[in-house]
Amino acid sequence: MQLFIDTANLDEIRKASSYGVLDGVTTNPSLMAKEGISDQEKRIVEICGIVAGPVSAEVIATDADGMIKEAKKLAALAKNVAVKLPLTLPGLEATRTLADEGVDINLTLVFSPVQALLAAKAGAKYVSPFVGRLDDIGQDGMALVEDIIDIYGQYSYDTEIIVASVRSPLHVANAALLGADICTIPFKIITQLVAHPLTDKGLAAFLEDYRKIKSVVH
Repeated sequence: MQLFIDTANLDEIRKASSYGVLDGVTTNPSLMAKEGISDQEKRIVEICGIVAGPVSAEVIATDADGMIKEAKKLAALAKNVAVKLPLTLPGLEATRTLADEGVDINLTLVFSPVQALLAAKAGAKYVSPFVGRLDDIGQDGMALVEDIIDIYGQYSYDTEIIVASVRSPLHVANAALLGADICTIPFKIITQLVAHPLTDKGLAAFLEDYRKIKSVVH
């Protein structure tokens, strides 16, 4: 399973990349606003200069023609840009047009299996089910991922599943167990994946034993 970071913060991307586990980046207008970024295109170029893998950039337009125009502009920024479109009827229309022209599309804000089915049929390279937001309203976000995997396997769709709206390391573990292609996670979750009390306890014990050996030798 590939790991993407869900952020528009360059420092977070550089740090995550330094760990040797980062495969790509996803962004959206909310993440850009959080960083106080007014020029999305400039930030996407900066991110693509750090990460060689896919970098998702989202359009603002809500009509098909507007989405297509924005998407082409974003895709021209770097060879590894994937364009995020919303799972709407205009989004599907734009996806088919853009996919036929070779633009990688990430259909986002997916909350049902049939939405994911439509995304694959329209030619999306990626589909992004939002598991955390489903959990927030009392539904099972990971069950949606499992359903999408089953549907895509049944019909041999090659659309890749990006598990998004990740809230905990458990989401990451379950995504991997189910066989999701990608999990996109905030920086704080990346650091939480490493943490385990027994790892800390074991390391402390090793260091203490080393100090004892060193004192005996001297």
